[in-house]
Amino acid sequence: MTALRTTRVVDAVGAQLSPADLLADGRPVILRGAAAHWPLVAAGHDGADAAIAYLKRFDVGREVVGYTGAPAIGGRFFYRDDWTGLNFEAKRVALSAYLDAIAARLGDADAPSFYIGSTDLDTYLPGLRTGNDLALPAPPAGHDPALVSIWIGNRTVAATHYDMSNNLACCMVGRRRFTLFPPDQVANLYPGPLEPTPGGQVVSMVDLRAPDLARYPRFAEALAHAEVADLEPGDVLFYPALWWHNVEALDAFNVMINYWWNAVPTFADTPMTTLLHGLLSLRDRPAAEKEAWRAMFEHYVFGEAGRAGEHLPAAMRGDLAPLDDRRARQLRAKLLARMNR
Repeated sequence: MTALRTTRVVDAVGAQLSPADLLADGRPVILRGAAAHWPLVAAGHDGADAAIAYLKRFDVGREVVGYTGAPAIGGRFFYRDDWTGLNFEAKRVALSAYLDAIAARLGDADAPSFYIGSTDLDTYLPGLRTGNDLALPAPPAGHDPALVSIWIGNRTVAATHYDMSNNLACCMVGRRRFTLFPPDQVANLYPGPLEPTPGGQVVSMVDLRAPDLARYPRFAEALAHAEVADLEPGDVLFYPALWWHNVEALDAFNVMINYWWNAVPTFADTPMTTLLHGLLSLRDRPAAEKEAWRAMFEHYVFGEAGRAGEHLPAAMRGDLAPLDDRRARQLRAKLLARMNR
């Protein structure tokens, strides 16, 4: 595989992070050293055992979901070779005991793949954010705060997928490599089924470590648009919503904390609902009709907000008026009534 371009790097030691400024550029960026002063990073520099001991200080005994795969999967949480299910086991485990299981196999080349993904930090490790937290400004009124999660494991690979939120990924312990693809490469990434999925989001069927270009020839075009972000402990990676990313944890023990947020009001629904309904209502219509609906969506949805109703008197705009919490509830009720006919 040819060398990929590298993600832009900014020296961010001591910098104030502004989500609005990050979104304005619309591309991934590495904020080098933005979290280098965090105690968890310091513990990681003292070794995996020290980092594990530090994490266990905050464990309040709530069970988490642990993903465990056989050594044969090579750390890549994906589907079975016969496509009959997923290639790992997911079950609720005691966090400290699972950390001990990882620690017991740190030097084992044939260790199972251990992974704890997207676990709410304040619920399961309360107090950890004291000293280990980005100084983000408060969200605008009517917007949700960022969701803060932790990811823990050994040498694992999260298959190429996208998130529906903007992301600040903070590399705490161990090194990580993100390979990122812009959203317009979706068709060239050969997305898998909508469900089941290894981690809740659709994944690319192509193994980045050994892409089968005979089976997935368009993936070569995706690679031409890809970029790589190599993170050291203390680095923070920003990438916008819907950027596809393959994530490799490169060391024997790895920890990441991430912040997910959307720059939309709380009342906004998820676009995935629209996509699923589009499969039901639009996908199988004649091509000419689909093109006509494409123009409709461009006018009403993808064009500038407010444009579709700006020529109407305010009293006549109805669903075309700017949304607020009350109008969003009314529109949702109307949709539910139509769907339940």
